Amino acid sequence: MSANQYRSQLERKRKQRADAESKAGSFRARESTARAAAASARQAASRTKNESTARSKLREAEREERDAVKAGKDASSWQAKATAYAKDEQGLRRRLEVAEKSEAQSAERRLQRTSRTAARREVAERASLVSRIDATETAVRALQRELPAPQPEKLRVLILGAASEGDLRVGREIKRIRAGVESALHRDQIELDGRPAATTEDLLSGLTRFRPHIVHFSGHSNDDLIVFEDELDAHHEGVVVTATAFASAVAASDNPPVLVLLNSCRSASQIDELVRVVVPFAIGMSDSIDDADAIGYAAWFYTAIADGQSIAAAHRAGRSALQLAGLPGADLPTLASAAGFDADDVILVKPAA
Repeated sequence: MSANQYRSQLERKRKQRADAESKAGSFRARESTARAAAASARQAASRTKNESTARSKLREAEREERDAVKAGKDASSWQAKATAYAKDEQGLRRRLEVAEKSEAQSAERRLQRTSRTAARREVAERASLVSRIDATETAVRALQRELPAPQPEKLRVLILGAASEGDLRVGREIKRIRAGVESALHRDQIELDGRPAATTEDLLSGLTRFRPHIVHFSGHSNDDLIVFEDELDAHHEGVVVTATAFASAVAASDNPPVLVLLNSCRSASQIDELVRVVVPFAIGMSDSIDDADAIGYAAWFYTAIADGQSIAAAHRAGRSALQLAGLPGADLPTLASAAGFDADDVILVKPAA
């Protein structure tokens, strides 16, 4: 049985004990009142000279005494129940302490396993990608970075959604983005590849086969980690990927994306490194963001992109949509640009010739 179940049982037992003690006290008070009334009636009978009145007072005293006896028995019965409940409480407290200790130990073991797995994965990923990232950094430092000339092709957006514990509505976000694009002026100029339950395999295959101009991630992250899903049908803890490994994967392409959008908590800490060595533009969240805020921002950002707005204008549109809706996360989306690039000048979708 879990600690939460023991806590619930303990709380019910506390309420039962308190109720029993209250009823025992009530019956004790009724017993005292009845005995006092009986004593008063007997005194009145002894003082009166009227025989009829004396008999009446004595009968009254007998009734009060019977009520006192009954109330005393009821009080003892409820007190016995309260004592039993208190004993049950003690047993539940001991079992709760054992359960809490066991759960804490299990959580610590899971954390250690996750840390060891993340460390091993980071070493393996770094070893497989270090040569390519080194080559990319050398090229970035040696050459003047320029955006590729516009090509007669659709804007390709790879959307990766990961919520292995089932606590985020990544499917809803993909649906809202698709609906926003389909309602836009240049909807035929955008191709979306939405991948809910995204794994690291989806990241790599999406980059190499779909060759996206925008990589969009929706899920959990923090200052230096991103969490993808594993190939499991049940809810699970997810696959932790370091920011360095993610950036290396994005860079491991002959045609890296123009923009990376991390629609996840505290991801803004990762975007400066992305624009320094991987992509011209990146967007992240400066703090924890509610699911509804993240979905609203993404939907309006891509709607504006599909309407032919610049990256900066689409970013402002997404933030304004949250402000107009009265949502608290309007200040969280953060846009970063590489040196020499201006997001106000870059329009990713233009009318077809």
